[in-house]
Amino acid sequence: MRERPLTRRTVLAAAAGLALPAPPVAAAGRQQKEQQQKREREQEPGLQPFARYWYPDTLLAWSAATDPDLPFNRSTVPLASRFTPPPPNATARAGQARVSALVSFAPTSGNPSQGSATADYYALTHWAYLDELVFWGGSAGEGLILAPNAPVVDAAHRHGVPVLGTVFLPPVAYGGELRWTRDLVRRGPDGRFPVADKMAEAARAHGFDGWFLNAETGGGDARLAADMRDFVAYLRAEPGGLRVTWYDAMAVSGGIAWQNELNDHNAPFFAAASSMFLNFGWHRAGLAASAARAGALGRDRYELWAGADVEAAGWDTRVDWDALLPADGPHAASLGLYRPEWTWKSLPSPPAGGRAPDAFHRRDDLFWTGPSLDPARPAPGPGPWRAPAVSVADRSTVTSLPFATVFNTGHGLGWYDGGVRVGDAPWNHLGLQDRLPGRRWVVHTAGARPAVGFDFADAWYGGGSLLLTGELTAPTTLELYATRLPLSPRTVVELTYRTGPGSAAVRVELAAATAPGGRGGERFRRLPAGRLRAGGSPWTTVTVPLGALWHRGLLHGLGVRLTAPDGGAVHWRLGRLAVRDAVPPPPAPPGRPVVTAARERPDGTTELRLAWDAAPGPVRHYEVRQVLSGGARRFLGGTAGHAFYVPALHRPAGEPATRIEVRAVDELYAVSSPATTVLRRPHGTGRP
Repeated sequence: MRERPLTRRTVLAAAAGLALPAPPVAAAGRQQKEQQQKREREQEPGLQPFARYWYPDTLLAWSAATDPDLPFNRSTVPLASRFTPPPPNATARAGQARVSALVSFAPTSGNPSQGSATADYYALTHWAYLDELVFWGGSAGEGLILAPNAPVVDAAHRHGVPVLGTVFLPPVAYGGELRWTRDLVRRGPDGRFPVADKMAEAARAHGFDGWFLNAETGGGDARLAADMRDFVAYLRAEPGGLRVTWYDAMAVSGGIAWQNELNDHNAPFFAAASSMFLNFGWHRAGLAASAARAGALGRDRYELWAGADVEAAGWDTRVDWDALLPADGPHAASLGLYRPEWTWKSLPSPPAGGRAPDAFHRRDDLFWTGPSLDPARPAPGPGPWRAPAVSVADRSTVTSLPFATVFNTGHGLGWYDGGVRVGDAPWNHLGLQDRLPGRRWVVHTAGARPAVGFDFADAWYGGGSLLLTGELTAPTTLELYATRLPLSPRTVVELTYRTGPGSAAVRVELAAATAPGGRGGERFRRLPAGRLRAGGSPWTTVTVPLGALWHRGLLHGLGVRLTAPDGGAVHWRLGRLAVRDAVPPPPAPPGRPVVTAARERPDGTTELRLAWDAAPGPVRHYEVRQVLSGGARRFLGGTAGHAFYVPALHRPAGEPATRIEVRAVDELYAVSSPATTVLRRPHGTGRP
């Protein structure tokens, strides 16, 4: 697995926000000098924090205690526990093959810590099928050891998926140097591995779960391979229980020899690691031998990821599915997807620029679910593809109250609050992503199937909503969540929805499953949840009591049932779904925010860094807003962390002080009173 090499000097300069020095200014007049000073200001290092990456020697020099970007890169969402509900189809299996994905969300250098001002982003949402996410990157010219940024970790953890950083030791042909491998595994005088200790420190400080090790630099010997094996075992044994996945490249001889199976040449690395990613040239006999070898080592065959390189061809990639995931026997191994962000990167950009988020999600649903777009009725394809939903059981983290979702995918074309558009700029920030429906999209109807998907033209809160459109020729049940939610006499479900202009009248019912098994819409109890007249309606919130079901103990599934009593095409949008018992008090505000650094840009805007102490009690995320003259608020962004970077604060030229508010948002999307700070002129410059 290789990346295009870049020169180290060029990329490191760019990553640090530096530029080549400008030539000296000749004494040629005031105007020329002012122009030169403007250029120099534009080239000053900014305050933008980026995801961290290192070489072995620079990692040894790094410290969590002195890293000014760490508050922006630290994940705050703990890894959620999850369960495996009965699969929605007869072909997906629990307890067998799992899925790992190696994803490059952005280049190694210049990857913003907290999202950016574009919706054109790989907003991964099919976490229900993933068992592990590798934050893929690294190159000889940028850095070899890459820590994931916080938004990706927060979104993955919310869905119960661990995230690994990457160590990439590239082939010599791609700029690799064997000294980097030796530096990585060099022991200290006490016999410890100093770089492994730093890698463990980085994982703990940033809040991710382990490392993916890809050693492809040739020229090593058996001694180096033994050191690497010991390094892997040492890293895995670090306090905190790090996961370590080994890529099938270096052999016990120290040379690079891809085996495409588990055998004598790589078994010691597998024994030392948590799992191993087999190179892409595997075959049926090799997988069978690998499964037997894993069993002989006392290991699970599903700790082997059989690689499928989908970077270039996506669902047109040829994979021997019958060898890996046979229908007539146990799965041979787990599935390792290399670069599934193909669904985003291969999407053509329109002339105006930017790939539309709804188009991306339709394409991504096709990749993960298949052409039926319904995991309860899986179908092969497109082409030779077999979507993960056909073979792999989905998982869920919806196990406790309160639970709420606004179907926020982590990017959008604007920002909404209470159904009102309060921000017009496109954005991405995966840390704001909700727990999303895992089975997209299971629809039960005797009539025509409507179209279902995420939509970004309107929302109740955040950046998008769930949209169902089409002729409802029969009552239609849309499954949304597999759950294990405790029921009490006070449990209620809240639905916030609306219809678009020209929609037929719609009768809405809550679909609630009180037993875990069974397939089809008949397993759901139907509870009235309102009716909307024809022609379109504003956002409406309906509260549905579940007291009649509480004796069943657990709520095992949630969905909606829609009927068009007068016929016609429906345009129905769901903006929020919440399950709760009593209404909790609003969250407490966070600590008073502090401007830790600010810098005026040449265009008159101000970039700044904010930090605050966490609010007491459970908090989903924080909102940051600017108070305008007259009392209006401008939405600046949100984060699950306790620090935030504002790239361009717009202030009136004569405004001596600008008030900024930070509010805590809880699981039900209730908002705290504000914690406030004031940015005055003049303000500080430079990094904190």
